Amino acid sequence: MTRIDFYVLQSDRPYEGDIFVCRLAEKAYRAGMRVLLAVDDRQRAEQLDGLLWTFREDSFLPHALQGAEQRAAVEINCGEEPGPHHGLLINLCSEVPGWFSRFERLAEIVVQQPRALERSRSRFSHFRDRGYPLQSHRIGN
Repeated sequence: MTRIDFYVLQSDRPYEGDIFVCRLAEKAYRAGMRVLLAVDDRQRAEQLDGLLWTFREDSFLPHALQGAEQRAAVEINCGEEPGPHHGLLINLCSEVPGWFSRFERLAEIVVQQPRALERSRSRFSHFRDRGYPLQSHRIGN
């Protein structure tokens, strides 16, 4: 059964959430996991693609947009079937992808904005009511 982690950031800025996503993807990659970042659209995918190159000066995180000619340890998905991924899904979509349960872990990133908080509470309740193992992590600045 998929383990679900909610990472609750103290910041209300979405950019801080994106930086955290990059750090989490890097940590998972270094632990040997394949990572899929799920986003709503191509524009958001390209934005994250750029940030993954620049979020830290001394870091190299092999990544690609899903569907590129070469596979990468970290891929960005904007609605496609996830393919052979089954490690960590970092969900940045407005909805939870229907195929999330094929992953070992699902990460939900929460910033301190009313809409994001409401969506996270709803998802937390949904997953809890269905018996998924849940973890909540408070992330300081």
